[in-house]
Amino acid sequence: MRMLQGWLARLLGMFRKDDLGQQVAEEMQSHIEMEIADRVRGGQDEETARREVLMRFHGVDATKERYREQGGVPAIEHFVQDVRYALRAFRKEPSFALTATAVLTLGFIASLTIFALVDAALIKPLPYRDPNHLMFVSSSVEGIGRANISYLDFVDWKKQNKVFSDFDIYRGSGYLLANDRGTELVRGADVSAGFFRTLGVRAALGRDFYDGEDAPQAAPVVMLTHAAWLKRFGGRPDVIGKTIKLDGIDRVIVGVLPGEFHFAPRGGAEFWAPFQPLPTDPCAIRRSCHNLDGVARLKDGVTQQAALADLNLITKQLGDLYPTSNRDRSGNVLPLSEAIVGDLRSILLIMLGGSVLLLVIGCVNVASLLLVRSEGRKREIAVRVALGASPRRLLRQFIAEGVVLAGAASALALAGTHWSLLLIARLVPERVARNMPFLNEVGLSKHVLAASAGLLVAGVVIFSVIPLVRVRLNEMQEGLKQGINASAGRTWRRFAGNLVVLELAITIMLLVGAGLLSQSFYKLLHVDLGFDPEGLVTIGNIVLPDTDYKKPEQVMAVRKRILDAVQQLPGVKSAALTSKMPVDGNGNTTWIRVMGHEYHGEHNEANFRDVSASYFPTLRGRLLKGRFLTEAEDIGMAQVTVINQAFVNKYMPGEDPIGKKIGQPGRGSEVVKEVIGVVEDIRESSLEDHTWPTIYTTDADSTPSLLVRTEMAPESVIPILASTIRDVNPGIGTSDYQTMPERINSSQSAYVHRSSAALVSGFAGTALVLSLVGLYGVIAYSVGRRTREIGIRMALGARRANIYRLVMTEAGWLVCLGLITGVLGAAATSRMVRTLLFGVGSWDARTFAGVIGLLCVTALAASYFPARRAATIDPMNVLRAE
Repeated sequence: MRMLQGWLARLLGMFRKDDLGQQVAEEMQSHIEMEIADRVRGGQDEETARREVLMRFHGVDATKERYREQGGVPAIEHFVQDVRYALRAFRKEPSFALTATAVLTLGFIASLTIFALVDAALIKPLPYRDPNHLMFVSSSVEGIGRANISYLDFVDWKKQNKVFSDFDIYRGSGYLLANDRGTELVRGADVSAGFFRTLGVRAALGRDFYDGEDAPQAAPVVMLTHAAWLKRFGGRPDVIGKTIKLDGIDRVIVGVLPGEFHFAPRGGAEFWAPFQPLPTDPCAIRRSCHNLDGVARLKDGVTQQAALADLNLITKQLGDLYPTSNRDRSGNVLPLSEAIVGDLRSILLIMLGGSVLLLVIGCVNVASLLLVRSEGRKREIAVRVALGASPRRLLRQFIAEGVVLAGAASALALAGTHWSLLLIARLVPERVARNMPFLNEVGLSKHVLAASAGLLVAGVVIFSVIPLVRVRLNEMQEGLKQGINASAGRTWRRFAGNLVVLELAITIMLLVGAGLLSQSFYKLLHVDLGFDPEGLVTIGNIVLPDTDYKKPEQVMAVRKRILDAVQQLPGVKSAALTSKMPVDGNGNTTWIRVMGHEYHGEHNEANFRDVSASYFPTLRGRLLKGRFLTEAEDIGMAQVTVINQAFVNKYMPGEDPIGKKIGQPGRGSEVVKEVIGVVEDIRESSLEDHTWPTIYTTDADSTPSLLVRTEMAPESVIPILASTIRDVNPGIGTSDYQTMPERINSSQSAYVHRSSAALVSGFAGTALVLSLVGLYGVIAYSVGRRTREIGIRMALGARRANIYRLVMTEAGWLVCLGLITGVLGAAATSRMVRTLLFGVGSWDARTFAGVIGLLCVTALAASYFPARRAATIDPMNVLRAE
C-alpha cells in the first residue's frame, strides 16, 4: 500500500514539476547560504567557503536532479524531457534530421512493401479449413510436370486411393450468360459436388452442392461468388432459388460463396457449376482426354510423400490396364499453397532480399550521419559530463533521439507502404491479377505492423548505441580541451570507411542483380516469335452457343461466316481462327505416332492447334517446305496437317516429312492426317519456354480465338470487331480484346521479368545514390577534419596534384575494397536469381564489367569534389588560425 501511495505521489509530481523545482531550488539555496555562513563564522573567507560548499553538494544541477526524481516518475519524466530536447536539437540541425529521416523512411518503405506481398502470398494461410492438409493433385508425363487428368482416371483414383479423406476435381470454363443486354461471356468453373466441402468453404447464403448433383441426370444448379452476387443481383437475399440461363441452360441458384473466398487457379470465376460428364461430351468418356485438375484433403497422419507413393501405385496399375492411354503416366501431389503460388515464391523472396539490402544501406548511411554528428557533439557531451551527467543519463538521451528519428521514419513508412501497395495492385495486368487473388488482401496486416515495430526497435537500438560508442566517456575531458576542431581520429576514419565499403559492396550486389534481370527482360521481349506481332488485333475468347451449333458442319459454317464478315471490314488485310493464341503457352496437347515408324506404345506428345487456312498468312509465318492449308480443306476438315520444325527435329530427323502420315494412338484411322507442309517454329509457348512439336489442322472447335491483321490503328478496330461478330449471331460471346503487342507485354512471363527487373533496378539505383552520398560524406568530412594537416603539407611545398592524390587515394582504397567484396558477394548471390534469367547466365561477364565500370566512374566523381576543395585550401589561413 505504501509503495502504491509512493508511486501515485510521484505520478502526481509529474504534473507539478514547476512548483517542485522552485521548492527544491529555494531549499537548496537556503542550505548553501547557511553552510557558507557557518564556515565564515569559523574563520574561512567567503569565496573559499562558497567553493567548498558547492563541491560538497557535487554540483547544484546534479543535486536538483536527484531531488526532482523523488517528486515524480523519473523514467517517464526524463523520457519526455529527453524527447523534447531531441526535437529541439533536430530543429537546430534540420538538414541532418530531414536527411536521416528520408533515408530511413525509404529503406523502411521498400522492406515493408515487399514484406506485405510476401505475407499475403506466402505467410498468410489460404482461406480454407486446415489448409496445410490440402493437396493439388495432377498427373505427370515426360516434359509436363503438372499435366491434367482425365475424368475416368479421376474416378479410379478417388475409388482406389487410401490417403485422401476427400478428393474432387475442377476445370476452367466460360459461360454464355443471357441477360437484358444480350449475351455476355463470363468466367466460371465446373467442379465435382464435394469440391467446396473438400476445401472447407461454406456458403454465405444458401448451400453448396449436394452429393449427386454432378451426375449426368441431375438438375442443373449453380453457385455465385460474392462479387457476382453484388454485381449482378444487387446483393438481394432472395436470389436463392432464382433461375439464370448459362449456355442456354436454365440453372437454379442454390448458394452464394463468402466474400473472402478465392481460388487462384480459377481466378475471376463468377459462376460455379457441377461438372457433369455428359454422354455427349467426347472428352468425358475418353481416358486419353485430359482436361481436369484435382484437389484432395490428406487423411490425418498421411504425408505428401506417402500420398504420392500411393497415387503412383494406382497410376502404374492403370498403365498396365490401359497402355494405349496411360503408359508412362505418373501422379503428382503438391501442397495446394505451393501449386497456387508457383514461381512467385522465389521471385518474392528475391525481392525481399533486395529490399533488405537497401534497408541495410539506408541504416549504414544514417549511422554514418550519426557518427559525423557525434564527432561535433564531443564538446557538448563533455560539458554535460562535467556538470554531473551520468553514463545512464547520456544513454537515455541517445535513446530518446533514436526514438524520435526511427519513430518519425516508421510513421512515414507505414503511410508510404500503404500507397505503394495500392500502386502495385493497380499496375498488375488484369490477366495476371486473376491468378494472384492475394493482391486483394495485401495491406497493413498485423504481420506488417509487427515488422514495422521490429524495424522501429532495431532503429532505436542502433541509433542510440552508435553515438554512445563513439563519444566514450573517457574521451570527454580530452574533447573538452580540444573543442570542436579536434582532428578526426584514425579509429573513427577506419570505422566510417568500413561502413562505406559495406554500402558499396551491397550496391554492387544489387546492381549485378538488376543488370542480369534487365538483360533477361530485354532478351525475352526480343525473342524470335516466328511471326510479326505488329498490326495484329486479337480476341482471346469466342464462344459459340451449343444450342445453335450442335453439329461440326454448323460450327465450321459459322466460323467461315465470322471470318468473311471480319475480312470485309475496312483496313482488315486478313483474319484467322485458332484454338489457342500464340505466346499463350504450350498445352492443348495430343498423343501422336508417325505412321510407318516402329511403335511400342511410346508417349509422343505434341501441341494440337485447330486453325483456319488463313492462320499462317495472317501471322506471316514462314513456310519451310510444302504448302499451307487451303480454304477448301478448312471447310471440309480434310485429313491433312501442317507441322512445325520442332516436330520434324524430334520425330522425323533426317526425313522428308511431306507425305508422311500422323495418327493418334487408340483413335482409329479417321484421325490419321497427311503432312502437307512444314513451317518455321511459331512461338506457341510462353516467351521463356521453348516451343514443343506442334501440329496444325482444321477441326470444329466451338471456342476459338480470333487474329486480325489490319492496316488501321489496331485500337480503332476493336469496337468494330465486337459489333461485327454480334451481327453474325447475337448469341455469340466474346471477351479478351487486345492487340498482340499488348498481349505479349501483359503475359505472365513478361510481367514477372519486367516487375523483377524494375524493382531490383529501383533498389539498385537508390542504393547507388546512397552509397555515393555516403562516400562523398566520409571523404568530405575527412578533408574537413584534416584541414590543418593539408595546410601544413601545402606550406611545406606540396602541390595541388599531391593533395588530389592524397584524397583520391583514400577514396580509391575504399572503392577497391568495396568492389572486391561486392563482386565476391554478387558472384555468390547471383545464382539465386538464375531461375528468373532468360538468355543470360548468372556469371555474365559483361554485366559484371559494366557494374564495375559504373561504380568506378561514379565513385570517382563523388570523390573529386572533396579533393578539389582540399586542393584549394589556403595554407596561410590555416597557419594563421593555428
